[in-house]
Amino acid sequence: MKKLLLSLLAIFLIFEEWLWDSLTTFGHLLVRWLNLGAVERWLSQTSPNVALLAITIPLLIVTPLNLTAIWMLTHGLLIQGILLELLAKLLGTVLIARVFALTKPQLLSFTFLRIIYTTITGWMQWAHRKVVDTAFYQQLKNFQLAAKMRFAKWFSKTKS
Repeated sequence: MKKLLLSLLAIFLIFEEWLWDSLTTFGHLLVRWLNLGAVERWLSQTSPNVALLAITIPLLIVTPLNLTAIWMLTHGLLIQGILLELLAKLLGTVLIARVFALTKPQLLSFTFLRIIYTTITGWMQWAHRKVVDTAFYQQLKNFQLAAKMRFAKWFSKTKS
C-alpha cells in the first residue's frame, strides 16, 4: 500500500511540476504578446495592499467561468461544462501564478498569507523528500525529460 501511495504522490508531483513549468512559460509568452512588461514592472513594485488587491483580480476573472461551468453541468452540458472548468482552472493558475511571482515579497508581508505559503511549501518539500529517491519517480522524471526534449526538437523543426 505504501508503494502505491508513493507512486501516486510521484505522479502528482511530476504532473504539478510539468503543469507549473508549462503555465509559467505560457504566462511569459502572454506578457510578451500583450506587451505587458510595464504593467509587470509596476506590479512588482507596488505596496502590499495593492498586491493583495491584484491577486484577487484573477479570482474575479475566473469566478464567472466557474459559475457558468457549474450551470452547464447542472443543465446536462457535461462535456462543455468540464471543458470550461478546465479552461477556468488553467487560466486562473496562469494569472494567479504570474501575479504571485511578481508580488510575492509584498504578499508575504501579510502574516496569514505567509503562514499559508510556508505550510504549502513545507508539504511540497516533504512530498518531494518522500518520493525523489524512488525508482518510479526517477522513471517518471526520465520520461518527462525525454518528452521535453522530443517536444523541443519537434518545435524547432516546425519553426524552420
